[in-house]
Amino acid sequence: MQAKKRYLILFSAGACLILLLYFGGMQTPLSKSNNRRDDRSLDGHHGSPQWHHFSGSLQPFSPWDQMETEEYNVHISPRQKRDVISGVYNGKRCRMDSCFDFSLCKTNGFKVYVYPQQKGEKMSESYQNILSSIEASRFYTSDPGQACLFVLSLDTLDRDILSPQYVHNLRTKVQNLHLWNNGKNHLIFNLYSGTWPDYTEDLGFDFGQAMLAKASIGTENFRPNFDVSIPLFGKDHPSAEGERGYLKYNSIPPYRKYVLVFKGKRYLTGIGSDTRNALYHVHNSEDVVLLTTCKHGKDWQKHKDARLHDYCHEMLHNSTFCLVPRGRRLGSFRFLEALQAACVPVILSNGWEMPFSEIIHWNTAAVIGDERLLLQIPSTVRSIHQDNILSLRQQTQFLWEAYFSSVERIVLTTLEIIHDRVLQQAARSNLMWNSLPGGLYSLPQYSSYLGDFPFHYAKLGIKPRPKFTAIIHAVTPLVSQSQPILKLLVAVAKSQHCVQVIILWNCDKPLPAKHRWPATAVPVLVIDGESKVMSSRFLPYDTIPTDAVLSLDEDTVLSTTEVDFAFTVWQSFPERIVGYPARSHFWDSNKERWGYTSKWTNDYSMVLTGAAIYHRYYHYLYTSYLPASLRGLVDQLSNCEDILMNFLVSAVTKLPPIKVTQKKQYKETMMVQTSRASRWADPDHFAQRQSCMNKFASWFGSMPLVHSNMRLDPVLFKDQVSILRKKYKDIERL
Repeated sequence: MQAKKRYLILFSAGACLILLLYFGGMQTPLSKSNNRRDDRSLDGHHGSPQWHHFSGSLQPFSPWDQMETEEYNVHISPRQKRDVISGVYNGKRCRMDSCFDFSLCKTNGFKVYVYPQQKGEKMSESYQNILSSIEASRFYTSDPGQACLFVLSLDTLDRDILSPQYVHNLRTKVQNLHLWNNGKNHLIFNLYSGTWPDYTEDLGFDFGQAMLAKASIGTENFRPNFDVSIPLFGKDHPSAEGERGYLKYNSIPPYRKYVLVFKGKRYLTGIGSDTRNALYHVHNSEDVVLLTTCKHGKDWQKHKDARLHDYCHEMLHNSTFCLVPRGRRLGSFRFLEALQAACVPVILSNGWEMPFSEIIHWNTAAVIGDERLLLQIPSTVRSIHQDNILSLRQQTQFLWEAYFSSVERIVLTTLEIIHDRVLQQAARSNLMWNSLPGGLYSLPQYSSYLGDFPFHYAKLGIKPRPKFTAIIHAVTPLVSQSQPILKLLVAVAKSQHCVQVIILWNCDKPLPAKHRWPATAVPVLVIDGESKVMSSRFLPYDTIPTDAVLSLDEDTVLSTTEVDFAFTVWQSFPERIVGYPARSHFWDSNKERWGYTSKWTNDYSMVLTGAAIYHRYYHYLYTSYLPASLRGLVDQLSNCEDILMNFLVSAVTKLPPIKVTQKKQYKETMMVQTSRASRWADPDHFAQRQSCMNKFASWFGSMPLVHSNMRLDPVLFKDQVSILRKKYKDIERL
């Protein structure tokens, strides 16, 4: 009897299995082959023999005209459908060699064209700042025929259909652009994509083969060395330069009141809702303080925690680490806030392509966490050594000021990244991007060797060559053998460090005969300035063989001893301007503008290039980095070139120049008053310099000049000892 029951059970089970295979086998391959075909291809699985009844193989994608059919909707997942509509799917395989036309960049180099704004099209202030930054850059061209890269005038920043900034019918508008060419050689900026409730990366139009400069982009959709991941920034982010980082000095040990803090919203929807809702698990109300709003959806402001108001002023600036979890999208505003506050970001956003990941080593400035290991975050940050904390904090300040402090910085960094891809032979190294002063001030066209840049000498352990080239700017005709320029030429040529003297002849009169110049021990090269403008004194002449340049006005009064001492000081500070005539700036609160003063005070912020030594790289930077508008202003006024050079060098180094010895008079007073050199006595000269200060500060976005009260004198300078014990004896006699 028991045997019969066992046979009956076995027979029933077998019959059920046969029926299951017969009726279910027709459905199983269909569902698996469509939903999991990518996984099978990765695993090397090619299907089982019992699936021979399929009449045809699955296609990887369907033509556009079949998208709306019922059959297509069955064979494609909702995510793939969104990708196809948005253009992410179509351009997934785009790279520079397949979706970028390099031939457009061969003739005129890397030039960027911005489409003219169409009438009636709304544009957000943030996007206007982006376009303005491009138009003010050295890459901009108004001629599309010279362009290598194209940027839309249509606002693509906010592609959330529920946003008031959303631009409708963008697909049609883009396709109607006569230079669109399916997006090839185009760059599209975007901050917000997708909409409630999922906030996917759907832009709502087909961007074809265009590159994306996108915030909150995921590694799954990011196309390496083609797209550029940018940070999420708010509408109040400064348009130019912006504020400096908040780290004023290094405290040892580098610990602050709080170990880890966070302030932000909770979300009912979006990819960041689970992470933010779980933060209370690690909050201890002591040194780990995580403040979030309650889950009230759009009514969060009515119920927000009052303590949030004190976050920026008390918690953010008094915490060692700042938690940066994802928001509705992968990016978060907390990221830039933490960088500026020198609070080491702890990233909790799995799958986020970090901003400018192509060039920035984020492991030197941030802690990259895992959302699945949230409970381990406090113990992880506590285990980081104080030396590493100090290094991380310093790097946050460098990255903030170099690449993130303003919309202009973000845009220029994006363009420079693409520029390096296009001109690969002149691309920056990783060290240039990740060390002071950053990639924006390190122009690879000047040199590919780091040792040719003055601000990398210390890191490489090298010293500048112990020689200099003197450049004397001449604007007065040579009529007498007693003129100051001839005395200056003889004094400079006697220096043991001088290898060559260049006289830049910017005078309207013809060049003097060779016998008019005194005989010297070093070569004297006279260059007839073609344009006769002030900026020509800072051209990167190929005839300058040395690292150091001694810049001189024709009426400067310097002895050989003074020249030698100034050069000796410069060798210790090769990234700065070192010289004699000092000037200062100040803020005039009554007129609400910057002021310029030549008064003899206890501090200074400029050393005029009429008697100064600096690195020759600044000639190249002055000519290639600064916009033509600023150089044109200098040439038009025949004034302010020395102020502009000081602005540039201080912006690069974040340091003041260095004044040497006490010398109140450095100009020859017996000049002919009818000469061009008498501009110092012109009453308009000083007013022009006041105006230049403010125009330069406007372009730089802030005041880069730094005050200093340090003056370097020779050892035993004016000490009551024998003159024979002093190396620079003649300086005290002047």
